[in-house]
Amino acid sequence: MTTRMMLLLSAALALGAPQAMADTSGKKIALSNNYAGNSWRQAMLTSWDKITAPAVAAGTVAAADAFTTAENQATEQAAQIQNMILQGYDAIVINAASPTALNGAIKEACDAGITVVSFDGIVTEPCAWRIAVNFKQMGKDQVTYLADKMPDGGNLLEIRGLAGVFVDDEISAGIHEGVAENPKFTIVGSVHGDWAQDVAQKAVAGILPSLPEVAAVVTQGGDGYGAAQAFAAAGRPMPKIIMGNREDELKWWKEQKDANGYETMSVSIAPGVSTLAFWVAQQILDGKDVPKDLTVPFLRIDQDTLEANLATTQAGGVANVEYSQEDAIKVIEGAK
Repeated sequence: MTTRMMLLLSAALALGAPQAMADTSGKKIALSNNYAGNSWRQAMLTSWDKITAPAVAAGTVAAADAFTTAENQATEQAAQIQNMILQGYDAIVINAASPTALNGAIKEACDAGITVVSFDGIVTEPCAWRIAVNFKQMGKDQVTYLADKMPDGGNLLEIRGLAGVFVDDEISAGIHEGVAENPKFTIVGSVHGDWAQDVAQKAVAGILPSLPEVAAVVTQGGDGYGAAQAFAAAGRPMPKIIMGNREDELKWWKEQKDANGYETMSVSIAPGVSTLAFWVAQQILDGKDVPKDLTVPFLRIDQDTLEANLATTQAGGVANVEYSQEDAIKVIEGAK
């Protein structure tokens, strides 16, 4: 036993405390989610329940409740956070509607002694922790891939996500940076697909009549299959569409690959990042020293890994990775 641990134990015994180290069995964690209107968000919530329910049952934490706002509005999510403060949660894990608009509510939570961990849609309030992939790099990597596969370049259609959301802005910025570095590509059109296949299909169908021939489609996830349906319905040549790890996208890709050798790639953040955020919050509540910014890799699927990933992706779901407490500890230690 180290000298520090002996001192802690002696202090606890002197105060009549039952244990020396921090304990999270009585701690309550809440998930504040701003949007659940696509398969990625549904998978994210499913992963949260899959990992947190056993943690609650085992007594690791007292509660791990999930809440989703009805509309993707920062004002509504701010009110949700304020309710969580009143309800006595010890930590709030948040997928934020805005990187800045929630900072006031988050500061209120921090001032009330509540741990706040943001992920995917991260926040800029200094008191909060942030878990994210490099979304800008994710966008840029799409163009880098296309530059390798299409040496002559061509016209690109960009499908964006939810307008005004940090993730959408970052991925789009990466795509445009990639195009600036590869001027053989030209973005000839841009639409918002809201990370949903039906929205993307309608948006692409609406813009296609005004576009020249499209060589490739750069995307953000949840939009690739919708784009393919729109091109097919319009009788247009099928471009190379970057996919976003959704099962319907991977299934369509596999069908095209088998039929005519269609080749592309697929990339997204794993929905299970919510479970990493849960464990990070639990570790902070347990007194661990956790860096404010943690980075996780995005999940990429290529031509040679398509079948293996499709086989493990639930119908209607998203290719996924979920995190254990041990995984979270490794991510934390790796960031120090």
